[in-house]
Amino acid sequence: MFTGIIEALGTVQQITRQGGDLQLSIASDTLDFSDVRLGDSIATQGVCLTVVALQGRQFVADVSRETLQHTTLPEWTVGQRVNLEKALLLTTRLGGHLVSGHVDAVGVIRDVRRDARSLWVQIESPVMLARYLARKGSVCVDGVSLTINAVEDLLFELNIVPHTADMTTLSSLRQGSRVNLEVDVLARYLERMLNSAANEPESAAGVSMSTLLQHGFMRRR
Repeated sequence: MFTGIIEALGTVQQITRQGGDLQLSIASDTLDFSDVRLGDSIATQGVCLTVVALQGRQFVADVSRETLQHTTLPEWTVGQRVNLEKALLLTTRLGGHLVSGHVDAVGVIRDVRRDARSLWVQIESPVMLARYLARKGSVCVDGVSLTINAVEDLLFELNIVPHTADMTTLSSLRQGSRVNLEVDVLARYLERMLNSAANEPESAAGVSMSTLLQHGFMRRR
């Protein structure tokens, strides 16, 4: 698990295609590698990658076909900058929100403009993700935990403060850019609970529609 608070920027050093999938080499002068071991997870542009080799100040990771199908990884190029975050510890401050690094889908930047010192961004999400996006809810964009300001159909809006823009790749977003999206995992679990409650009078876990209403998870219409 991750927090969506980027620790460092890295650079894609090498992309090796191997029998339908690929292997990446990512370097960083600012990420602390002192506690990184083989098998550890590092979120790279929002994608959870497993370290299979360490070479000085860079790590190597394998990328499966599944990951290639649901992320922007096939578009990456050598020299590209990427957001990096090591897996959280139980003692880590949860400054963002719980992020799994399992990208749901790719979104498209529809508009970008300055809003005072911040960067205002409008993103179009795929249809299957729209129901998980809520005003003042959380979303992970290229590995960065952000708060949603507004939602209308498939479009949602964000404000990126100067510090976040300076410390991540989000400062380079342009109209038409494609980004990795991960919705809040709590929204997915709540949907599962609601579906179970709607299909059964009383679920095995004791969750029903009346229980959700009683505890404020739903509103009466």
